[in-house]
Amino acid sequence: MDSRSHTHVTAALRLCLHALLAGLLALVVVRAVGEGAPDTAAVVSVTLLTGALYAAGAARSSSVQPGTPAGAWWLGGLWALWAVLLVLSPDALWMAFPLYFLQLHFLPMRWALPVVVVTAAAAITSFVVHRQEIEPGAFIGPLIGAAVAVATVLGYDALFRESERRRELIVELVATRADLAEAERTAGTLAERERLAREIHDTLAQGLSSIQLLLRAAERSLPENAPAAPHVRAAREAAQANLAEARSFVRALTPPDLEHGSLAAALERLCARTTAPELAVRFAVSGTPAELPTPYEVALLRTAQSALANTVRHAEARRAEITLSFMDTSVALDVVDDGRGFDPSGAPVHERGTGGDGGFGLPAMRARAGSLGGALSVESAPGQGTAVALTLPLPDTEAERAA
Repeated sequence: MDSRSHTHVTAALRLCLHALLAGLLALVVVRAVGEGAPDTAAVVSVTLLTGALYAAGAARSSSVQPGTPAGAWWLGGLWALWAVLLVLSPDALWMAFPLYFLQLHFLPMRWALPVVVVTAAAAITSFVVHRQEIEPGAFIGPLIGAAVAVATVLGYDALFRESERRRELIVELVATRADLAEAERTAGTLAERERLAREIHDTLAQGLSSIQLLLRAAERSLPENAPAAPHVRAAREAAQANLAEARSFVRALTPPDLEHGSLAAALERLCARTTAPELAVRFAVSGTPAELPTPYEVALLRTAQSALANTVRHAEARRAEITLSFMDTSVALDVVDDGRGFDPSGAPVHERGTGGDGGFGLPAMRARAGSLGGALSVESAPGQGTAVALTLPLPDTEAERAA
C-alpha cells in the first residue's frame, strides 16, 4: 500500500485487521448456522464471497493500493457485500469497525470521513430494522467505533509525519555537518598554503634573492682571472637555482583561483560567478598591469572575496564594482556597492562586515594589509553604500622584485 505499509507498526496493524475481519465473518456464519435462520445459505454464501474478496485484495497489495482504481473497486465491492450481509444478518453490523479502518486508509480524508459516517448510519439502520426497536446502544456502539477508528488513524498519521520530519532533519543535519567539516578542512588547507607561501616569500626567497645580488656585485668587482671568481660565480648560480626552486614552491602553494591566469582574470571570474538577486557585479582594471609577488596577489584576491561576500550577505545592494588600480608606487583594490551601508564608527570592526553587522571580514583584511605594509580603509554611511579600499606599496628594490 502507501509508504505507511512499509513500517513494522503498520504491518502489525494490518495483521490485526486481517484477524479481526476473519473473526467477525466467522461470527456471522456461526450465529446464522446456530440459530437456523431461513436465509442461512445466503448468509454463508455472501460471507464466503466477502472473505474471498478481502483475501484477494490482501494478497495483491502491490496493485490494490490507496488512490488506484483497483483499490477503489475492491473497497466498493467489500462495502456492497457487507450491505447485503446487513440485510441478511444483524450480526454483520460488527464488521463496520474494520471497514472504518479500510475506508480511512484507502480514501483521502475529505472522502473517508463522510463514507465512515454513512457506514455507521448503515450499521445503526440494520440494527434497528432487525431488532424492531430503538436502543441507545444501537447508536452509541457504531458511533464510538467510528470515533475510535478516526482518532486512531489521525493519531498514527500525526506520529508518522512527525517521525518523518525528524528523520529528514537528522539526514539534513548529518549532511550539513559533513559539508561543514569539508568546508573547514578546505579552508584550513587553503589558509595553511597561503601561510607557507607567505613565509617562503618573506624569508627564504627574500634571503636567497639578497644573497644572489650580493654575489653578483662581488663577482663584478673581482677581476676575471681572480682565483675566487669561479667560486663566487658557482655560489651565485647555486643561489639563483635555489631561488627558482623557492619560487616554484610559492607558485605551487598559490590559491587555486590564481593557479591558472593572472590576478585580473581571477577577479573577473570572481565577479562573474557571484550570484545574488538583483545584484550586478562589474570588474575594471586601471593603469598598466604589473607582475606582483604571490603574497600581494593572494591578499588582493582574498580581500575582494571577503568584501564581495559581505556585500552579498549584508548590503542588499543592486550594483557592486571591483576596481584593480596599478599606480607608480602602489597597487590598490576598491570594492564599492550601493547597498544600505552602515556606520563604521558605531560598532567595533569585529562586529561589522562591509554591508552590515554579522561579518568578520574586516579584521582579516586589515591583518593582510598590515602584513604587507599596506592599509585598508572603509567608507560607509547608512543608506549610502560602502567602499572598501586596500592599498599595497609596490616592491621597489631589485631584491623584492626578484622574489
